[in-house]
Amino acid sequence: MFSIFKFAIRNLRRYRRRTLLTSVLITLGVVAVLLFVSISGSFKAMMIGQITDSMLGHLQVHRKGYLASIDSLPLDRNMKGKQVAEVKKILEGNDAVEAYSMRIKLGAMFSNFSETTSIRLNAVNPKQEMQTVPRLIDRIIDGKKEGLLEKGEILVPELIAKGMKIKIGDTVVLVATNKDGSVNGQPFVVRGILEGISGPGGRDGLIHLDDAMTLLRIEDKEISEISIRLKGMGLMNEAFDQLEDRLGSIKDKNGKPLFEVHTWEKLSPFFNIAEMIDLMTFFIKIMLVAIVLVSIMNVMIMAVYERINEIGTMAAIGTVPGKILSLFVMEGFLLGVFGTLIGIVISLIIIAGMNTARISFNFGRQEGLLLAPTIALNDVVTVSGIVITIAVLASLQPAWKAARMDPITALRHV
Repeated sequence: MFSIFKFAIRNLRRYRRRTLLTSVLITLGVVAVLLFVSISGSFKAMMIGQITDSMLGHLQVHRKGYLASIDSLPLDRNMKGKQVAEVKKILEGNDAVEAYSMRIKLGAMFSNFSETTSIRLNAVNPKQEMQTVPRLIDRIIDGKKEGLLEKGEILVPELIAKGMKIKIGDTVVLVATNKDGSVNGQPFVVRGILEGISGPGGRDGLIHLDDAMTLLRIEDKEISEISIRLKGMGLMNEAFDQLEDRLGSIKDKNGKPLFEVHTWEKLSPFFNIAEMIDLMTFFIKIMLVAIVLVSIMNVMIMAVYERINEIGTMAAIGTVPGKILSLFVMEGFLLGVFGTLIGIVISLIIIAGMNTARISFNFGRQEGLLLAPTIALNDVVTVSGIVITIAVLASLQPAWKAARMDPITALRHV
């Protein structure tokens, strides 16, 4: 095997120009794929962070059937006090859970005494909410940020604030109907304006949890949803399985599951964009495969054609077809390895340079977002494996042709 390796190296060095050009093509393909994977992965991670850390959390727990009718914000599907206590106990016993926030979601009429419109509201405990979605503070585009909000204050979504010319410090009135059908109103002071972002909750205002209970005349502590922040995004699938198993074992009087757990992926339309990014990455890898396949096959076909006499001589002196085949496959393998290694080194240097340069860009109102491309080891291994495997496969047909040559015919070739 070592002798075949030495012969393959010698042959590649003998045809330096062709070896160099092929290696450059493979290198460019590897660099293009790794840079695209790292940059798109950075953008994807940043956007997921914006969605989960400013609004949704990583996971959410609802009473069974609540999410299916969430558009109407049904108060009769809230979790009751004892049910909330059961969920809290399970969450506090899960090591993957970093924080959680209890919310009441409701619809109300919003009035500034001259105009009235409908509004969706999230009622939260400020301390819990800031621990669960720490970037929520960044969505406050006007007003005081410290402490999020106090009782009697409201954060108004930007769309309503602009349409009704709401300013910080204005007094507004919320009128809501509780689940029994009775109507109640309550004045609030505008503390801040919330930036609108896409997806469920992007146009919701915020009030204090205690104010919602007063407005809706809730005596027992009821909760619409519990948003959960994990200690790491990588723990999401494992934590989801654990919570679904534990909460799924809690049944109602009819023996049906009482709770349901959802990941952010099921709650946000951005997940479709994330899937498109993954799909584009897949097609970029397909392009890499095509580049490597064409490059290696072309080189190996030309190598067989130019070395027909040499192949005939090898066969004439007793070299078995298997060794001839192995020689050409080894050359294709080495071309793939050389091109891949050089491509990985160049990619890592470029990625390190981009991180050192701290390239920033704006996305909507988000300014100064840093592009921080990274490449995971499994991505490097996957791309390397694809390139080397395709290099070997592309060399098989020419190698098989060389191994099957008749020695006499090959020696007569001019």
